[in-house]
Amino acid sequence: MIGSKSKGVRSASPAAILAFFMVFHGTSASAQDRSDNALRKLNESVDALIKKVSPSVVQILVTGYGPIDSSERSNTAVVIGRQRAIGSGFVIDPAGYIITNAHVVTGAQRVQVVVPEGVSDGSLQAILSARTNIVPARVVGVARDIDVALLKVDNVKFTALPLAQYRNIHQGEIVLAFGSPEGLRNTVTLGVVSSVARQIDPDSPMVYIQTDAPINPGNSGGPLVNVDGEVLGINTFILSQSGGNEGLGFAIPSSVVGVAYQQLRKFGHIHRAQIGIGVQTISPVLAAALNLPRSYGVIVSDVLPGSPSLTAGVRVGDILLTVDGRAADSVPYVSFRLMSVDAGAKVHLEVLRGKEKLAFDVPVVEPPHEMDQIASLADPEKNLVRPLGIIGVEIDQKIAAMAQDLRDPFGIIVVARSSEGADIPLTTGDVIRTLNGRPMTTLERLRAALQSLPPGAPVVLQIQRDQRLLFVAFTLDQL
Repeated sequence: MIGSKSKGVRSASPAAILAFFMVFHGTSASAQDRSDNALRKLNESVDALIKKVSPSVVQILVTGYGPIDSSERSNTAVVIGRQRAIGSGFVIDPAGYIITNAHVVTGAQRVQVVVPEGVSDGSLQAILSARTNIVPARVVGVARDIDVALLKVDNVKFTALPLAQYRNIHQGEIVLAFGSPEGLRNTVTLGVVSSVARQIDPDSPMVYIQTDAPINPGNSGGPLVNVDGEVLGINTFILSQSGGNEGLGFAIPSSVVGVAYQQLRKFGHIHRAQIGIGVQTISPVLAAALNLPRSYGVIVSDVLPGSPSLTAGVRVGDILLTVDGRAADSVPYVSFRLMSVDAGAKVHLEVLRGKEKLAFDVPVVEPPHEMDQIASLADPEKNLVRPLGIIGVEIDQKIAAMAQDLRDPFGIIVVARSSEGADIPLTTGDVIRTLNGRPMTTLERLRAALQSLPPGAPVVLQIQRDQRLLFVAFTLDQL
C-alpha cells in the first residue's frame, strides 16, 4: 500500500537521501552526460535529415475507374466503379518531375499532387499549422513491368532528391521511409536495410531492397533514403499476412529508377536493348532433369528466331558463365547488364555447352517500340491539337496494323504531349475515341468539335488506355 511503512524497516532521513543522491550523481554524471549527448546527437541528425528530405516528398491523389468488389454479385461479375487512391512520390528533378509507382496511377483519370507549403520539418508547430497546395499533375510515362511512373507538375518550385549509388548500399544500413501510409501525409519511419538484393521470383529480372522500416498501403512511390538524404529506392510493396506492416518492405533500387527516369522523360516508355535470348535460374531439379554440369547459375531458355544471339551461335540449353567478363550468377544481374548496354555495342558472352566452353560477341539491338514507330509519322505542327495539348496521329489501316490491342480501328492516338494548351489528363498511348459521344476519326474533326463548343461547356472524351475504356471529363474553360 502506498505510504505505509513496514515493521522493522527504518526510514531514511532526508539528509541521508540527499547525501546518497550527491554521491551517485557525482560518480555517474560524466557517463550520463556522454550517453545523453550521444542520443541527442542521433536525434538531431535524424531531425536534420527529415527537414532535408520532407519538402521533396509529395502525396499523390488519383481518381479513376476500375473494378470494385461487390458482395451482392456472383464471383464471375465484374463491377466497374469510380475509384480513389492515395500514394506517394518524390521529386527527382526541380523542373517538376516526380517519381512514383506505376500501380499508383493505373487507370487514372485525374492525378493531383499535394505539395507542402512553408516549413515541413515534422515539428509539432509545422504539422498543426501545415498548409498544402493541391496541384494537377500529368503522367509523362509509365513502365508497368518494373512498376515505375513519371509525373510532371508545372509552376511549382521544388527541391530534388539525389539518387544513391546502389552498388554502395550495405546490409544493416540505417534507412528512413517517407510517404503517406493510409493517407497520413508526411509520415516517416526508421529501419535498416534487411537485404541489399531480394529476388521474389527466381526467374524475374527484378531485385528489390528489403527493409524493416514500417511501410503500409499509401507508402507506394515514396522514397527510401539513407542517412545522407539520398534515395536508395522506391517503396513498392510489402509481404504481409495482416495487410499491414510486418517488417517486410521492398523498394525498387535506385539504379533501376535512374535508368527508368531518363527513358520515361525522353520517350514516355522504356527502350529495351536486347540480344534476343531468354534466361532462367538453374535449380537443382532443373539441373538433374537436364543432366546439367552444375546446379546453379543461369541457363539460356530461349533464343529468338533471327536474333543476334542465334546468328552468333548461342543455343537453348547453354549455361551462361560470364557477361562482359563478369560472372553471370543471377538472372537480375544478366538482365540489368543487358539493359545498361547501348544499342550498337557488343556483349561478350562465355557459355558452357556440355563440357565445352564457348565465347560469343553478340551485337546489342533495340527493337523499335510501337509508339516510336507511330510517333515518327507525326509532324509536330500538323498533328498538334493545341486545345488538348497533344500531338495526335489518326488511326488508319497502316496505324492499326502497327498498334497492338486496339479496341476498334479508329480514333486518334496520343503520341506526345505538347507544352501548349491545357493540362488535360491524357498520356502517351491513349486513344481518343469519342468527344461528347461523337466518334473522332480525324484530327480535323477533333479540332472542329473542340472549336464549336462555347467557353465553359462540358467535355467528355472516351479514350482507350491499356486495353480499357475510360471517360476523361473537363470543362472548356480549362482549355
